[in-house]
Amino acid sequence: MVLPLKVSLIQQDIVWQDESTNLSKLTTLINGIKDCDIILLPEMFTTGFSMSTDFADKNKKVLNWMLDTAKKENVALAGSVMIEEDSNFFNRFYFVTPEGQYWQYDKKHLFRIATEDQHYVAGKERLIFEYKGWRICPLICYDLRFPVWSRNLGPDSKEPVFDLLIYVANWPKKRSEAWKTLLSARAIENSSYVIGLNRVGSDANGHIYNGDSGIISAEGQWLVKDETHEESVLSFTLDFNLLSEYRKNFPTWMDGDNFSLL
Repeated sequence: MVLPLKVSLIQQDIVWQDESTNLSKLTTLINGIKDCDIILLPEMFTTGFSMSTDFADKNKKVLNWMLDTAKKENVALAGSVMIEEDSNFFNRFYFVTPEGQYWQYDKKHLFRIATEDQHYVAGKERLIFEYKGWRICPLICYDLRFPVWSRNLGPDSKEPVFDLLIYVANWPKKRSEAWKTLLSARAIENSSYVIGLNRVGSDANGHIYNGDSGIISAEGQWLVKDETHEESVLSFTLDFNLLSEYRKNFPTWMDGDNFSLL
C-alpha cells in the first residue's frame, strides 16, 4: 500500500545572484512548514535564471545545505541549482532525503533563447526514482515544452513508469498561458499527477514571474493553484489510490505508440 504524499511548494521570490540571502530566507520558510513529506524549491533557487556561471556552486555547498536541512526538518527537499563540476556547468535538480540519500538530474533542454545552451552542458539521461512508494520524474522549466522527454512509458513498456511528474521553473509571466496549458497537457497525456513550481518577482534581466504554481491530477484538474502571484507556500496531499483507480478505469497508455529516444 502506497501512503498519501504531502507536498509543499515554495513559490519563491529569488534574490538575483545572492546565494546567502536566498538560503537564509528559504531556511526560515522551510522551518515554518510542518508535517510534510516533500518540500519543493524552484529552478536555480540560489541565483535566479542567470547565465553568470561565476555564481555556480563549485564545492557542493548548496547540496550540503539541502542535506543538512532535510535531516534537521525531517523532510525531503528538492530544487535546481547552478553547479560547476569538472570545469563544466549544469542546471542540476537535486532531490535529497532526511536519511542523506539523494538523486540528481541535469536539465536536458537548455533554453537557447536566453543562451543557456552556450553556458551549460545538457543532461543526457532522464531520471525516475522511487520515494515512499511513489515513482517520481523530475524535470526543469524548458523541458515542459517537449512531450517525448516527459512521456510516461519506457521504450519497451506498456505500463506507466512514473506516478508524479515535477517541473521546477523560472517561467516568465509573458508566457504564463503556455505554462498552464502545457502542465495540464502533461498530466492528461501521461495519466500522472503533475506539479509545476514557478518563481515570482523579477530578475535583473527585466523578466517578471507570475508564479501560477500548482498541482494537477491525471484528469487535468488543478487540485491546488496559486492565486496570489506572490511569494507563498502551497501544500496538498496526493492520493495514490485515486490515481490507481483512474488508471484502472481509463488505461489510455495501453494504446500508446512504441518509440524510443535516439
